[in-house]
Amino acid sequence: MAKNDGKHWSQVEVSRLRSLARGNTPTRVIGIKMGRTPEAVQSKASEQKISLDPHNRSPYGSRKGR
Repeated sequence: MAKNDGKHWSQVEVSRLRSLARGNTPTRVIGIKMGRTPEAVQSKASEQKISLDPHNRSPYGSRKGR
């Protein structure tokens, strides 16, 4: 069970979710960083119209010039 299971999302948390999603962070990793389940992250992102799809971006954690 995640540490914030069932807890209301604050505006700060929604902003952090938006920022992490923009940075192409995988849903599972966002959940770990925020203490939420991947399902809760997906649900809140959908509710807030935040895309979790990695549209034409390098994968999370990849380095250029390898």
